[in-house]
This record gives sequence, C-alpha cells and structure tokens, in this order.
Amino acid sequence: MGYEPGDVVSGFTLPNANGGGEVTLDEVMTEVGAVVVFECNHCPYVIGSINRINKAAAKAQELGMGFVGINSNDASVYAEDSFDNMVKRADKGMPYPYLYDESQEVALAWGAKRTPEFYLVNSEGIVVYRGRLDNSPRNAMEATTRDLADAMDSLSMGDLPPVNRTESIGCSVKWKL
Repeated sequence: MGYEPGDVVSGFTLPNANGGGEVTLDEVMTEVGAVVVFECNHCPYVIGSINRINKAAAKAQELGMGFVGINSNDASVYAEDSFDNMVKRADKGMPYPYLYDESQEVALAWGAKRTPEFYLVNSEGIVVYRGRLDNSPRNAMEATTRDLADAMDSLSMGDLPPVNRTESIGCSVKWKL
C-alpha cells in the first residue's frame, strides 16, 4: 500500500525538530519538486547514510528541489527517536527540516516501510521515484548505484527517472502496537 510511482501524494503538516514550528508539504515543494525521506535517529542504515543524505539535500537545493526528513518511529519503544532527541540530532547540523510524525499517519498514508526510504515527487505532487538512496546504505565505499541522485537528475531535466522504483534497504519503521 501507500504511494508508488505515478500516484499523487497527500500533504502533511508536522512539527519541525530542526528550527521549530510546523512544516507542510506545500512549503517544501518547489517548481521542480521535492524529496521526502522517512528516517530516524537510531537505525544503523540511516546513521551510515547521514553524510550522503545531507549531500542529497544539498543536491536537491542545487537542482531547485525541496528536501525534508520525517521520523515516524514509535518513540515510546525507541527513545532515541523522540522529538527531543530529533532536536539534538538537528542541532549537530542538518541542512533540512526534520519532521515528527508522532501519530504515524503520514508514514501509513505514504506506505513507508523502512528507514531510510526516499520519495521523489514532481511539482504536481506525483511520485516519480520511490526507494533507496543507493545500494549500500551502511557503507558508502561499497555503493555501486546512485538511484536517488539519478532520479533527481532526470527530474531536474524534465525527464522520468531511468529506474522509478527500488526496494529501500534499512530498518523497518517502528510501528505503534
């Protein structure tokens, strides 16, 4: 379930651990589109990808795209993923809004399964890519693909990505019972 390439996404309004206030999808979207990544603080796959996620956010900005991270994990079971700990992570340097989906409604609607999992959405709110950053989230030296970067390049040139769906590699979203 959730959004697949070709689907139109629904918006959201969530609290921002990186700067306060709330952020909506409309605020993240640009004339080109946006990257939405479901992530968290404790997953070793996210931790192993933080520098590359930050580089993807910088690339998105260079290409005129928005970028936002969403943490939907159950913080009552994984305290590292609490809003307070999200703020602490953001304070160490994070170049994009980091939103808290405490109710998990956004993750459910979008169909997020893992952290990190990326959705590239065009300016009309249509998913053009869903999946992984690359094929080695824990070790950048072993990556042999650039799945998200290739999709972003294609979108920035007005084309569809050569590959629009990959399976994300990471920890499962930690759902509330």
